[in-house]
Amino acid sequence: MQGETDRLERRLIRAAAEAVRDFDLIGQGDRILVAISGGKDSYTLLHVLMRLRERAPIDFELLAVNLDQGQPGFPAHVVEGHLRAVGVPYRMLRRDTYSVVKRVVPEGKSTCPACSRFRRGVLYDAAVELGCTKIALGHHRDDLIETLLLNALYSGSLKTMPPKLRARDGRNVVIRPLCYADEGDIAAFAAAMAFPIVPCDLCGSQPNLRRKRVKALLSELAAEHPAVKGNLLNALTRVVPSHLLDRDLQRALAATSGADPWLDAEDEEACSPEELLTLASPPVSKEGEVASLSFEPVEGPIGSTALKPTRTP
Repeated sequence: MQGETDRLERRLIRAAAEAVRDFDLIGQGDRILVAISGGKDSYTLLHVLMRLRERAPIDFELLAVNLDQGQPGFPAHVVEGHLRAVGVPYRMLRRDTYSVVKRVVPEGKSTCPACSRFRRGVLYDAAVELGCTKIALGHHRDDLIETLLLNALYSGSLKTMPPKLRARDGRNVVIRPLCYADEGDIAAFAAAMAFPIVPCDLCGSQPNLRRKRVKALLSELAAEHPAVKGNLLNALTRVVPSHLLDRDLQRALAATSGADPWLDAEDEEACSPEELLTLASPPVSKEGEVASLSFEPVEGPIGSTALKPTRTP
């Protein structure tokens, strides 16, 4: 059991270290506010950052901050007990945003978005007051790819949670060191470490049904093809701007050239590059006449229609 826990810890630390290196998340002298909600993700984030600090070639500080938003029965003492036990500097904040949220959000609607905005505002102010240079949040790989699909499917935009973001007010920098970490590893590690998890539904709010549907879809696809989640994350790191439909990007990248994804697709219905080259060369019919090429529609991925080249003698 201990061996499995150590393996999970190493994997999570390695993922966080890679993200820190790739996106320059932590610098010399940083004082990082680590947002602790009492959930598996934030507890794991704190643990990983504490381990990274022990072996990092630079010096940086960690300050764990928990915010009690006035939700009924929130066990702030449980979170504080854990922070005291692990020996990290911490602050316990309390702001009654819950009563405000209940007043402004219509009955039957989810309070999560409004609650999250209030929490973010309080943490932004706290970071400045406490002299913190960055705010670390516990969002992981699954959060990023779910957000990617949510934005694409329901908002018509192609974006996700960035690993590093300067807030609009210019005062804060938000980092997500677990952006490469798998949620399954985090859940297993939190269970093995027996972190005192605080449930996130104390307020009784309706869950984010769209996110739940997307999460279920990803789980279903991953059961068929285990690499699905990793592939989606890789897609975020291998963007080809010239092959998207953003007009502003197209104008900025007007001179950009590159391979066409359709021609290079490794699809079961697609022709190989060799076949395409053969088709591109005008063949000669038996009578010595040049044959012509025509295209017939074939069903493409996700219900789209593609054109399949054929020869007409």
